Amino acid sequence: MPPAQMLNHTSSRKIRCLLAHDHVLLRQGLRRLLEDEPDFEVTGEAGDVVECLRKIFETRPDVIIAAINTFGLSASEAELLVARESSHTKLVLLNEQEQSGSAFDDPRAVIECPAARQTSVEQLVKMVRAVCRTEDSEPKPADDLPHSAESSRREEGTLTTRERQVLKLLAEGKTVRGAATDLGLSSKTVDAHKFNLMRKLGIHNKAELVMWAIQKRVVKVPA
Repeated sequence: MPPAQMLNHTSSRKIRCLLAHDHVLLRQGLRRLLEDEPDFEVTGEAGDVVECLRKIFETRPDVIIAAINTFGLSASEAELLVARESSHTKLVLLNEQEQSGSAFDDPRAVIECPAARQTSVEQLVKMVRAVCRTEDSEPKPADDLPHSAESSRREEGTLTTRERQVLKLLAEGKTVRGAATDLGLSSKTVDAHKFNLMRKLGIHNKAELVMWAIQKRVVKVPA
């Protein structure tokens, strides 16, 4: 069977990939290699979690190929985070550490690529095709996600004007120090606002914070 037909027996639709890694040369090299495959299309690249989450919102890719530390979360937590915005999107996480076993035939929605330094492009392509053929995986129930929409709506109204300003700057990729400079505040004050807004929203890390801000249109995403 030709490679372009491996995703779906009845469709030649390409596998739409988003590449997320902080090494620019690695991303660009991987992009060129994947685009040589007839059934692959790279929809974008991201160098950090903020950019990655925005690209998920913009392009709704079929699969995200990312460094394992991109989201700052465990594999299962990263899967839930992505599912909140794009339930059909799968994850392939590149682990740069040595580990035993093989994940190349693992059909789960998120798989961990063992020893990325020793993984060939052919193996990675095989892995992505395998995970994208799993079309019958069910969407995650809302109760299983890190933070429910109902509680999010309830607590959104409790944010102060300053907390919203801090939220916007952090979601746009600013550091605490950068946000403090923009707002004319001390880093300790911004850190306190960050702690309070994350507590109110039930958010525990920057990745969830960025996704919440994108979903609520706190930050603008290009059309």
